[in-house]
Amino acid sequence: MAWHLFRLGSWSFRHRRLVAGFWIALLAVVGFAAAGSSGQTNGNFTLSGMESTDAFELIKERSPETSPDGATARLVIEGEALTSEAHQALIGQALEIAKSPGVQGIADPFSSGTITEDGTVAYATISYRELAADLGEPDKIALEDAKALLEAGGLEAHIGGDALSEEMHATTAEVVGIAVALVVLVITFGSLVAAGMPLITALIGVGIGALGITALTSVIELSSVTPALGTMLGLAVGIDYALFIMSRYQQEVRQGRPLAEAAGVAVGTAGSAVIFAGLTVIIALLGLSITGIGFLIQMGVAGAAMVALAVLIALTLLPAALGFAGHRVIRGRRDPVKREGPPAGQRWVQAVSRFKVGALVLGVALAAVISLPVAKMELALPDDATFPAGSDRRLAYDTISENFGPGANGPLLVVVDTAGSADQAGAVSAVQEKLSTLDVAALIPPVTSDTPQAQEAFQQQLDAVNLASFTVVPRTGPADADTKALVETIRDAVAGTDATVMVTGTTAVGVDISQELLDIFPLYLLVVVGLAFVLLVLVFRSILVPLKAALGFLLSVGVALGAVVAVFQWGWLNEVIGLDVTTPVLFILPLLLTGVLFGLAMDYEVFIVTRMREAHVHGTEARQAVIDGFAHSARVVTAAAIIMFGVFAGFALSDDIIIKTIGFGLAVGVLADAFLVRMLIVPAVMAIVGERIWWLPARLERALPNLDVEGEALVHRLNQPAEPVTV
Repeated sequence: MAWHLFRLGSWSFRHRRLVAGFWIALLAVVGFAAAGSSGQTNGNFTLSGMESTDAFELIKERSPETSPDGATARLVIEGEALTSEAHQALIGQALEIAKSPGVQGIADPFSSGTITEDGTVAYATISYRELAADLGEPDKIALEDAKALLEAGGLEAHIGGDALSEEMHATTAEVVGIAVALVVLVITFGSLVAAGMPLITALIGVGIGALGITALTSVIELSSVTPALGTMLGLAVGIDYALFIMSRYQQEVRQGRPLAEAAGVAVGTAGSAVIFAGLTVIIALLGLSITGIGFLIQMGVAGAAMVALAVLIALTLLPAALGFAGHRVIRGRRDPVKREGPPAGQRWVQAVSRFKVGALVLGVALAAVISLPVAKMELALPDDATFPAGSDRRLAYDTISENFGPGANGPLLVVVDTAGSADQAGAVSAVQEKLSTLDVAALIPPVTSDTPQAQEAFQQQLDAVNLASFTVVPRTGPADADTKALVETIRDAVAGTDATVMVTGTTAVGVDISQELLDIFPLYLLVVVGLAFVLLVLVFRSILVPLKAALGFLLSVGVALGAVVAVFQWGWLNEVIGLDVTTPVLFILPLLLTGVLFGLAMDYEVFIVTRMREAHVHGTEARQAVIDGFAHSARVVTAAAIIMFGVFAGFALSDDIIIKTIGFGLAVGVLADAFLVRMLIVPAVMAIVGERIWWLPARLERALPNLDVEGEALVHRLNQPAEPVTV
């Protein structure tokens, strides 16, 4: 394989105009396709087959004109004497303006009772037929016009809910990541030209991938997290993969190889590691497909495509760019490996090898302590409480919580299916009796009046649709642990009644989907780690190295999740990332973080241990090979980890809680894996185990193909003067 990659790298170097033209043309094509697409994404996280979503489907089946899971807006109004004739007329006029074609119904504050006793705060609930992502501009404009009318009349108004949800934009995050990458690359290579090569090629890859995702939105409804996750991964791995090849290229040129040959050797050696590192990330991301969950599959496929694109760019466009740059990429300071005295990486690994047992115990203990908060992790869907202070959605949420109780922001809906009941009204009454024993802020039954007319109308409704519903207002907020516990309490309380009873609502959906993801997690971990283990056995021709890599990863993901719980859920230092509230952990984070971080962790494992194995296959004693390989790779891996941390940390500064959580978790995970696991625990373990770390059963040794990831056969072939190099 190394020989074929050598030919690819040399060919790309010599035919740089053709290669560069191809990638630029591809960028233009996807850009043209993206220009004609809507670019809209869907921020809803739902699954079929859960009780909470089945309840929505049942309502739509029995009452096709209703959309229980449609977008919702809460128009919160503050002012003096809202019950006055003038203010009631103004509010009524505003609600008429808000009644756009997409509105399904409006519950005004005076008829629904959502007004404080002193008449200073009220809110109207506006329900829409479509999901938030599908709402048209007329609906949004009408809602904003209603707010403007109220403010013009001297009242204060805020709009909560998801009706005015915005697309996720991470421009600032991308700028932060690029800035960090540029600084690190300049320090690493000592040359602006050399620093610019990985950055430019990575940006072209991200541009192609991001525009491609945008173009897909014209034919596929994508999750709103998908573009941001793709950009995050594409930028991080694109720079890192190019960095590893560039570093090897500079080393080969300084050793006297011709430029085209040096490009080929860099792609044939470091490029081999890039391919297998990329494959581990791709396996981890595509592994999300086994969950069967649509939005996770989208994220996984989009992220895998971004990583594959980054690999191809690094193997072809980077050598072409090196051809354009010529000798300018090796100008600047000398290679640190050639300075007098051992480099910092060598001194570090020598110290770790000397105190190997202590280093191992310290590393594992530190990771275990930071991981302790995981035991208290709570999962939930994000709500308006997580929006930045001062934003309209946050102001609306806080105003409702302070005046009507936090549970008013996330009422639960108890749906009673009486189709199989002999006494439908009696079944509904039995459910009501059981619900009335619960400690809740309010219970709103399907019929709120005891008049004969109301009872008769309710019976006619039961006869028509065989369906009734109760609204339960919890005492605590939507993401609160007590509210989630209430969902299970309600389900237990109504069990055994003469009707099918289902609990739904935002909180119930969050509870169900979190449990679904937790149930699928063990299978996902088994499949992904198993496939990656097989791949790493092929790469390193060892059983213990892949095993060590997988166990080290568990420490990294534990640290990442522990830090997320401490910062987001407990509020430790959360101001540092611009978060002014505590919130449960994003429900998709454990699965998504595990998949992405596993792939990235194997990146560093491949890049560091490949150089160790390269030294070992060239005859160096096992423990010394660890030192030599680490000395050659530590500087570049450190730079790569800092760059990746910078990219993810930039996204952690985003205002969107979903992107903030994912970015923060990945940033901490990368730091933990690169510096705690791969640079402390890994060399300590390899120094302790010694030669046995490369053990492979003889029968398996004969059966496995030799992939020559270290490029040993390539270097030997190039050093044969009788055999010309053909490209």
